[in-house]
Amino acid sequence: METKRIRNFSIIAHIDHGKSTLADRLLEHTGTIETRKMSAQIMDSMELEKERGITIKAKAVRMGHTAPDGTEYILNLIDTPGHVDFTYEVSRALAACEGAILVVDASQGVEAQTLANCDLAKKVGLKIIPFINKVDLPSADVAGVEEQIFDVLSIIEDPVLGSAKAGLGVPEVLAAIIRDIPPPTGSPEKPLAALIFDSVFDPYRGVVLYVRLVDGRMKKGDKVRFHSTGIDAVIEEVGFLTPKQVPAPVLSAGEVGYLVCGLKDIHLVRVGDTIMETARPLASALPGYKEAKPVVFAGVFPVNPGDYPALKAALEKLHLEDCSFQYQVDTSQALGFGYRLGFLGLLHMDIVKERLTREFDLDLIVTSPNVSFFIRRRESAAWERMDNPSKFPHYGDIEAIKEPYVEVTIVLPVTFQEAVINLLKDRRGQHKAIEYLSSDRMILRYEMPLAEIVLDFYDKLKSVSKGYASFDYQEAGEREADLVKLEIMVHADVIDALSQIVHKDKAQHMGRQLCEKLKELIPRQMFEIALQASVRGRILARETIPAQRKDVLAKCYGGDISRKRKLLSKQKEGKRKAKQLGSVEIPQEAFLAVLKIDN
Repeated sequence: METKRIRNFSIIAHIDHGKSTLADRLLEHTGTIETRKMSAQIMDSMELEKERGITIKAKAVRMGHTAPDGTEYILNLIDTPGHVDFTYEVSRALAACEGAILVVDASQGVEAQTLANCDLAKKVGLKIIPFINKVDLPSADVAGVEEQIFDVLSIIEDPVLGSAKAGLGVPEVLAAIIRDIPPPTGSPEKPLAALIFDSVFDPYRGVVLYVRLVDGRMKKGDKVRFHSTGIDAVIEEVGFLTPKQVPAPVLSAGEVGYLVCGLKDIHLVRVGDTIMETARPLASALPGYKEAKPVVFAGVFPVNPGDYPALKAALEKLHLEDCSFQYQVDTSQALGFGYRLGFLGLLHMDIVKERLTREFDLDLIVTSPNVSFFIRRRESAAWERMDNPSKFPHYGDIEAIKEPYVEVTIVLPVTFQEAVINLLKDRRGQHKAIEYLSSDRMILRYEMPLAEIVLDFYDKLKSVSKGYASFDYQEAGEREADLVKLEIMVHADVIDALSQIVHKDKAQHMGRQLCEKLKELIPRQMFEIALQASVRGRILARETIPAQRKDVLAKCYGGDISRKRKLLSKQKEGKRKAKQLGSVEIPQEAFLAVLKIDN
């Protein structure tokens, strides 16, 4: 089909504003999926997505649509996530599009992630079509939301009003897509240039790449090259996503589809890479892709050490579908061999753990999460990055420590201003600006350490605002801080997996609460167990798990007292030896105890 009759667009919004529901209505209206086969969240194929009602991975689908004047169009839709942890998925989708539908809930208005996604789309230069959803709700404030879109987002186009659940406004959305979103500008005659915006692993066909063709065309038998790795491959199959994979004879400039090259090694492919012809290579890669940068790190270890090879294979396969997390080999004195993983946030960490457990049937221990820090040793002027507290050098060798900062944007009702500001101050937040969306809604902009928000900040924010506040954050560089390494000792052994890097002023409070929490989680043994929190060799807190008592006199129904004394003496000697030689088994919940600490 001619490129002038192709439209590539994405759907972006804050979480739970109706992106997936609108995608469902578009599929229904265009007849892409039969009504009898339709189901809610049909593009969210992952079990976790349907369970939680969220979109985790961007999904692409090709729709055929006939306009009222009889002209046939091809509409390529990419549905994107809305949670702040999955901004990398949004950046992929936007790099492959010319336009975006910005969905805003009529009852909630512009939220933090609405601002962030809108800014992403503007930076890429996309045409934005605002869609005010859920206008049929009794609490809908259409006029107020229209004013927010104009004042806050600086979008002057009249928004489309509708309800994705009821199917209202869907024809108007399709008309706006055809009218306002520009067609692709590429040419099929130019050398091949295709952007990889996603990938999956098929155990029978190998790596399946989802691509957007900017220039040129590709078909079965063509020889192609991956720009970043220089690997050459022969195309075995190309096709479209409807959303199932449908083979096609050729893919041309402006189209979105999939590509199979028979690659079995998952490390040969990088999402965001450029595909070109072997005979006519490109001088540079395609622009517009944002590389994912993990901000939260945690150790993942198998409960059974024999499952280590299975964990390695599972991470390799999962990394192909979700290249945003990083992993490297890690070892722990308490947990043995495992991997150190980097995630985009706590929700992302939870999703990866759930997928490893469900899809690969693994029983795992995940340590408490932390962010990366930068240290400068006394004998060196260079800054060294550290993402594992257990690998930190001795405190006497550290000259200074820097921690990452982020700029936080919070949208909230004015009623909860005081409670939210107090929460930000407790988390070492620094005020930047305040803006008012309306008489009863406002935007707070603060700078604060990333370490203060990755643990439970989102839960606390929802709690103090009764669920009405939303937030987003952007990187704001690194700053020096008075940080110390908090070590936890169980039965005189330092548990490296429980080490934390905390601010000096919070070390004693956090150490005391962590010891109290561990006392609840670690089961009693036949000997007394000491739990201690130390900083720079100084004990800040201690809790003691008493020994489990066994009644050795139960079998004595009288007789000489010397018999009872002998049994008690024998028990005392056994406990003394057990205390010297005994080991403590730490349950999985203990490694996530830091998440339950009230900061």
